[in-house]
Amino acid sequence: MFEGQSQAELDALIKGNAEFKQLYQRHKELDKKVLDAELGVLPIDDVRLSQMKREKLAAKDRLTRMFDILKH
Repeated sequence: MFEGQSQAELDALIKGNAEFKQLYQRHKELDKKVLDAELGVLPIDDVRLSQMKREKLAAKDRLTRMFDILKH
């Protein structure tokens, strides 16, 4: 998700910021569910899949903004 960023920087944010950590975990959870749904492992309807994709994108956008603010 954070291409070009060191794992150490990311780990520090996850450990040091509860909101970032919670959002990061939610993004990972959604990522897995979306992948499972697309592979047919998780049976969900198209509407729910679209909602999960939108929520995942919103989480990524928020994480990216937080990362940029917190790392400076």
